Amino acid sequence: MNYQFQDWSLVELAVTHRSYIAEHPGSESNERLEFLGDSVVGLAVTDHTYEAYPDLPEGELAKLRASVVNTTSLANIARGIGLGELLRLGKGEASSGGREKESILADCFEAVIGAVFVDGEWDAARTCALALLGPTILESSVRPGGEDFKTRLQELTSQLDLPGPTYRLVASGPDHDRRFEAVALVAKEECGTGAGTSKKRAEQAAAEAAWNLLSERRPTT
Repeated sequence: MNYQFQDWSLVELAVTHRSYIAEHPGSESNERLEFLGDSVVGLAVTDHTYEAYPDLPEGELAKLRASVVNTTSLANIARGIGLGELLRLGKGEASSGGREKESILADCFEAVIGAVFVDGEWDAARTCALALLGPTILESSVRPGGEDFKTRLQELTSQLDLPGPTYRLVASGPDHDRRFEAVALVAKEECGTGAGTSKKRAEQAAAEAAWNLLSERRPTT
């Protein structure tokens, strides 16, 4: 993270899930730090995008922020810096795949940023958050909201006077390591397939493939 904590107890607190507290009375969970970090991350991204993209209207800025500050995005960052391995979980949560759960990882990421804020104040927290989220911001800025291919596919089928898309989903693997495969169907035609570690990811991937296929059929003006 390119940050040196002065108070390392904040790190321990930031990675302590509430399930750990049930088995270790007297400990404290990361929920308060997560509450703080949620606001810090949101403000850091809002502040940066406001300054970096002066031509974007409010609505597009809101879409850009939403495409960056969401559970899936934050969980991916948490995985990338190894937060899952550091999480302190209760035995039940750990055995059920808690280290890979998007909600737990995203909350832990926000708690860590909250800890940086407490330890090093705003400038340090903003720098850390943007260093980690920068690539996602850049990718999403190409077209704010562009990652939401399910919405874009819905809009495209309407433009083409086609029925709205539906999705067929198949899950495989044990509960702690589920994989999902999705097929996007438009007018009963299989237009795209996708896979992922969650239903949302699989459906988004399938929607993107379908959108690319159907875009070629969109009339040009």
